Amino acid sequence: MFALYSFVNQGVKFAGVRRFVGPQYKQFPAAGNDGRMALKGGVGQSAKGTLCFAETARLHFDAEMDWSWTIVNLSCGTLAGLRRGAGAANLRAIIMKTQNREPLRIVRGQPSWRLAASEVEAFVTQTGGQLAPVTFERRGRRIRPYSIAPWAEEPTPASVPAILNVLRGDFFCLPFGGNGTAFGKEKHPVHGETANARWRFESRQKQEGKTCLHLSLQTKIRPARVDKQILLADGQNNVYCRHVVSGAAGPMCLGHHAMLKFPDEPGSGLLSTSRVILGQVLPVPFELPEQGGYSFLKPGASFQSLQTVPALNGETADLSRYPARRGFEDLVMLVNDASEKLAWTAVAFPKERYVWFGLKDPRVLRHTVLWLSNGGRHYPPWSGRHVNVMGLEEVTAYFHLGLAESAAANPLSQAGHPTCVTLDAAKPLVISYIMGTAKIPAGFDRVASIQPAAGGREIILESASGKQARAAVDVEFLHEAPIS
Repeated sequence: MFALYSFVNQGVKFAGVRRFVGPQYKQFPAAGNDGRMALKGGVGQSAKGTLCFAETARLHFDAEMDWSWTIVNLSCGTLAGLRRGAGAANLRAIIMKTQNREPLRIVRGQPSWRLAASEVEAFVTQTGGQLAPVTFERRGRRIRPYSIAPWAEEPTPASVPAILNVLRGDFFCLPFGGNGTAFGKEKHPVHGETANARWRFESRQKQEGKTCLHLSLQTKIRPARVDKQILLADGQNNVYCRHVVSGAAGPMCLGHHAMLKFPDEPGSGLLSTSRVILGQVLPVPFELPEQGGYSFLKPGASFQSLQTVPALNGETADLSRYPARRGFEDLVMLVNDASEKLAWTAVAFPKERYVWFGLKDPRVLRHTVLWLSNGGRHYPPWSGRHVNVMGLEEVTAYFHLGLAESAAANPLSQAGHPTCVTLDAAKPLVISYIMGTAKIPAGFDRVASIQPAAGGREIILESASGKQARAAVDVEFLHEAPIS
């Protein structure tokens, strides 16, 4: 019982247990929200201290959570044996399941769905639909480029929003941004319900060498249905993401929020993008010293090159090499060239001999927000420990400010660069995005170009030094119809 007690203590402390339904469906009241007390009331009921569950014994949680834990294939064992660690193998058979029986695993503190192909393994959290950890080249050197917040497995105050409790990898934002200002009667959470609410499992299909996880979410603040499809393909080191927004109307900002964790070595990653029309630092202070946050770049400054961005001290900063500027948080936005069919953002790691890249249609995701997070926030839960992280966020929005600022007239929209889309309830909006990695040869430095090869099933990456690399990528995914 105590081995199981410990498992629940570590794995279900996030859930509000109301009652335990045992093999005979007798209810045992739980003490407050403590799942361990519920188990104490329902485990070890036989006369001689034998731990034994029926195959379908369940722990049912609060009705608002609409899912349950199912205990399967847990064979009988004495309490004394479990105390000594015997029966640990049987405890591994305890898994989480949704109502339609799709398994969830606790991964870095969060219930998550797993999907895998020959080269990539990925996990998607139930809360927020956040994508991480992701392992590329999983049968070889196992590249894990995405950031997971250092507090991911720590208890956090109730005041901390769900998005921060989960914070990891990449997630879809609708609306994108802080949303501190209400838009009419709509008051959205940070980066929207899609980054905070619980997603519902729809299906996981595998056919013709492709695995697709399909989740859905019904938003409440502005009623809509959002379908999330995450696809992996055998033989490829890519994650294909597609979101379909249907049933909603009106202005909306949106985007992806990918975050990379860089090696702890200054300048170890080399950042570059496809053609940019304009770059600008967030026009208002990103952090305030009186609140425990610090920024380095000059608010509102425009720039044409990532290598020469105006700083508060009158000098310039090179944003193309990272990590840099430990102790500061900064945010800039790049306006992509919407006349191109393919836009990209890439980070080369020459020492590690690989490139991470993101591919998009710039007519759908028009801008790139760069969030340089290197220990500049000294308030909880950040506490100066969120370091060497860069957000490479592909959006249609006005910086990270939110829906009200993105839908209103602003300097970028007035200059002809849209900062929101207009949803049509009768016409679903499809947002497609590809992230992947590619091996690079010695001498490959900053990515200078990414072009589809003939046939559209491969990309060619060329470095500033003239070296080339190739990667299998189905670029046409960015323009295809959703998988039914």
